[in-house]
Amino acid sequence: MAEKKTKEAIQTNYGYCMHPYDIPTKRYCQTLDLKDNPELIAEYRKRHSKEEHWPEIRKEIRETGILEMEIYIFKNHLFMIVETPLDFDWDTAMKRLSTLPHQAKWEEYMSCFQICEPDANASEKWKRMERMFYLY
Repeated sequence: MAEKKTKEAIQTNYGYCMHPYDIPTKRYCQTLDLKDNPELIAEYRKRHSKEEHWPEIRKEIRETGILEMEIYIFKNHLFMIVETPLDFDWDTAMKRLSTLPHQAKWEEYMSCFQICEPDANASEKWKRMERMFYLY
């Protein structure tokens, strides 16, 4: 019970526990904007909830070699962090992801909320960000 309270307290302050890996990893950061409509944003959040998110999508994302994926939101701006093994090749993985059975349907399902071309795939919608600072 103490562990649950600690996690809840951390998340209340927008600090989140991270999963440790036994291998070296790297991160990719991406951004995408949603249509600036509170009702659409609420529905987008709902569709990404544990109750409504498609388990097939989680499985297919992991099949590409992605270890973790998180999406953060501020107003209508999304920020995605993707954690992968060091030998992960982004372009190869995204090409593979776009061919998996449920991915195209999921992208179409999400596109009505996103500022993007209606038939765009995930790698066309999400824009990779450049790291400009680190505290190492």
